[in-house]
Amino acid sequence: MMNRIPPYRRQRAYLSQFTTGQLHLKNPWVVAFFSFSYPGFGHLLQHRYAAGFLLILWETFINGVAHVNLGILYSLLGDFDSAKEVMNQRWLILYVAIYMFGIWDGYRSTVDLNKQYLLADREDAPILNKKMGSWDMNYLDKRKPLVALAWSVLFPGLGHLYIHNVISGFFIFLYTVAICYYGHILSAIHLSMLGDFVKAKEVINMQWALYFPSIYFFIIYDAYSSTIELNKLFEKEMSKFLRKKYQNIHFKTPI
Repeated sequence: MMNRIPPYRRQRAYLSQFTTGQLHLKNPWVVAFFSFSYPGFGHLLQHRYAAGFLLILWETFINGVAHVNLGILYSLLGDFDSAKEVMNQRWLILYVAIYMFGIWDGYRSTVDLNKQYLLADREDAPILNKKMGSWDMNYLDKRKPLVALAWSVLFPGLGHLYIHNVISGFFIFLYTVAICYYGHILSAIHLSMLGDFVKAKEVINMQWALYFPSIYFFIIYDAYSSTIELNKLFEKEMSKFLRKKYQNIHFKTPI
């Protein structure tokens, strides 16, 4: 039997039990910025989870052995001699290459995926609105972006679980727990609330703690923006369903 070309060449979205991957327009500079702030984050914005998670884990390893965060800290304090002493030059060269690749690939692939989205949207490809399985179920629905933002502010990962992005949600949740544990961040916060700032500075591990700001603000942005885009996807699926099932084919729409 000869291969037949399907009526729709491109998908706009893919629903699994644990997450929703979708094409939508993104600003390439925003993706490049988050790839700059933390390798892998730009790829998570594109729903490219395999590449994103690998780059995040690589960043954690190579940054730790090269002491890049400590070098950045001493440089910001103006202590350039200590910055040069603390950084491991043998590992630093490997860090730079992968770091630059993440920024370049995030920008390049966003431009290409935007083109794919425009073509898929023009074809008006069908969208699955529910996926059920033995482990979980996923469905398109309207959700509130501010609720996703609020849960992400309370603890990274909870906002993603609210919008049923289970894969990213649990990865981010566990990753943040590890950063807080090894960086002694919660202990430092507790001591700061008690007014013991000297003890707080002694207990905190800045090599690990400097990961946290990038993670925290990215998760808030991603949860908020993903909720908006999922709401748009819900509206597109509902619009196509109503046009197909209920609109008279002879109805002339105004120009």
